[in-house]
Amino acid sequence: MKFLMLIFFFLGSLTFAQTGKNINHKKNIANSGYDVVSYFTGKPQKGSVDFSVQYQGVSYHFINKTNKTVFQQNPNKYFPQYGGYCAYAMGNDGEKVNVDPETFKIVNGKLYLFYNNFFKNTLTNWNKDEEILNKKADKNWQNTVQK
Repeated sequence: MKFLMLIFFFLGSLTFAQTGKNINHKKNIANSGYDVVSYFTGKPQKGSVDFSVQYQGVSYHFINKTNKTVFQQNPNKYFPQYGGYCAYAMGNDGEKVNVDPETFKIVNGKLYLFYNNFFKNTLTNWNKDEEILNKKADKNWQNTVQK
């Protein structure tokens, strides 16, 4: 019985480690500490460690207890597409590129984040060909997750 428990623990650890590697994070904090629920309720706001929760191996910060609870009740609703990496880069060439957490778009209830730095705002490029880039990003992301 102990042996079976050890096997389940080991397999669970592998899954846990695998999911964390596909989430854009720095120092184990996702989305640069921005509250993912706040995107849907106005504008992105930096969360607090006082209202944090672990999800898929990384920490998410929230601006208040309400947003933390809302996330815990349905994390997939608020989870950024492509693990929080740049949607344009994922669609363009399948690369995992960091984002500016304040450059975003919500489409059909899904949160997309984009790189925006050094005179390059990839949201602008995404908007020029959103439908095709979205399909390519979905396919590229599936290939990335399966690696």
